[in-house]
Amino acid sequence: MSEEIYYATGKRKTSIARVWLKPGNGNFIVNKREMGQYFPRETTRMIIMQPLNLTNDVGKYDIKATVKGGGISGQAGAIRHGITKNLAVIDVENRGILKKVGLITRDSRIKERKKYGLRGARKSCQYSKR
Repeated sequence: MSEEIYYATGKRKTSIARVWLKPGNGNFIVNKREMGQYFPRETTRMIIMQPLNLTNDVGKYDIKATVKGGGISGQAGAIRHGITKNLAVIDVENRGILKKVGLITRDSRIKERKKYGLRGARKSCQYSKR
C-alpha cells in the first residue's frame, strides 16, 4: 500500500509556492531547510500553520515546500494557500472550515507599477496655483 502524496500551488503577491503533503509525523521542509530556520519569526510560522490548526491536522502530515519570489510575508502566505488547497482536496469537510475563515481565496493584491510623470503608482507633484 503506497502513501498518497498531495500537491498544490499556492500564490500571494509575487510569491509562488509548490507544496507537497503526505501522511507522516509533522516534518516541515521549506527550500531544503527546516521551517524554523527558513522562517525565524514566530508570526510567519503562525500564518503558515493556520490551516493545519483550524482542521486539527498538526503533526499528521509531512510537508515539503519550495517557494520563489517576493518577500518573507508573501512567501508565508503562498505556502499557507498551498497547504489550504491540499487540505481541501484531502477532506471535503475541511473546505467549509477553511472557506469560512477566507483561506481558500487567493490574495491577489500586488504592487501597482509606477506611472511616468508621477512619483509612484499614484502620487503626483503638489498642485500650486501660482
